[in-house]
Amino acid sequence: MTWGAERPYAMAQRRTGRPALRGWLLAGLIVVGFTLAAIVLAVYYGATLGLVTTLLAILLAALPLGIVIPTFLWLDRFEAEPTRYLVVAFLWGALVAAIAAAIFNTGADVAFQAATGTASEASLATAVFSAPLVEEASKGLLVALVWWLRRREFDGIIDGMVYAGIVAAGFAFTENIQYLGLAYQQGGDQALTGTFIARGLFTPFAHPMFTVLTGIGIGIAATTRHRPLKVLAPLGGYLLAVMAHALWNLAAVTGAAGMVTVYVAVEVPVFAAFLTLVVWARRREGRLIGRYLSPYADAGWLTPSEVHMLSTMAGRRSARMWAKTTGGASALRSMRRFQDAASELALLRVRMHHSAADARALETEQELLEALTARRREFVSSGR
Repeated sequence: MTWGAERPYAMAQRRTGRPALRGWLLAGLIVVGFTLAAIVLAVYYGATLGLVTTLLAILLAALPLGIVIPTFLWLDRFEAEPTRYLVVAFLWGALVAAIAAAIFNTGADVAFQAATGTASEASLATAVFSAPLVEEASKGLLVALVWWLRRREFDGIIDGMVYAGIVAAGFAFTENIQYLGLAYQQGGDQALTGTFIARGLFTPFAHPMFTVLTGIGIGIAATTRHRPLKVLAPLGGYLLAVMAHALWNLAAVTGAAGMVTVYVAVEVPVFAAFLTLVVWARRREGRLIGRYLSPYADAGWLTPSEVHMLSTMAGRRSARMWAKTTGGASALRSMRRFQDAASELALLRVRMHHSAADARALETEQELLEALTARRREFVSSGR
């Protein structure tokens, strides 16, 4: 492999005027779109639930996010996704996916009611057939868009799981506002408490567990060289998400006994499997980072001790503590950037190995190697 002359990594990220303008226009459109969606939901909830009930429901719906969001951020620690993308994912779930699902599910309910003649049968059909298909599609679309439009930021299964989990958390937040608000309106404090316990404490990961299946499928597609699998993996993940969602909704609408049975016999084991998958996925990413950075140690770009440090979170934490102790905030910042660049380099190498990298892969590899050298020089000099 031939290495070009060293140049600062930041120079490679510099934009010309026209791409920068397109970026600002896209950001403006996203902000306007999310703002309009938020206004629509605010007007709807204000009209149906009232201001006080809506604010109470928002407060309670936000509490489960303190469990769900940190779980996916923990999963994302080795190669953290850009914060702006995660914010967009959450807002997509909370605003765009929620509104799209509400519109389609309302239309489906009207159609089912016209076909069956009874509201109860229509509600059952909507919950079991329409809602899983529509909701998993509206959530999974964001993950697919990130993969399609930002392939250099999408490294595989972990990224698919993280984006799926964050977008599903946003969707569940908005959905919970409605369930909690209606419970309070119809049954007061007792109904509100029961709904919060059921949805906020017992099943806060329900939507993320469904949508993560789609994310895994898209993550597989992002790292495979086989064209059929690029289509079949996301489709298979989506269909599994729909099936899991439909089973959950079926249990919910068949009554308390059915719900408890499915919760204990199915959802608890599935949740345990989900947590096991999350832990396994993060450890797997650490092993991949160590494996694909080792050739760079052989070539002299890294030391074996640096590869070992970069492949475990414990090693990374120790390195950051050392940098902060010896060189202060500037050394800590350089160490963080060194670790981030190393993760990006390893995962780029994974995509290159699977022939899934873009045309700029070799150029990006060179830029990341130069970034490693520059960041190492910074934290070493700060510690002197």
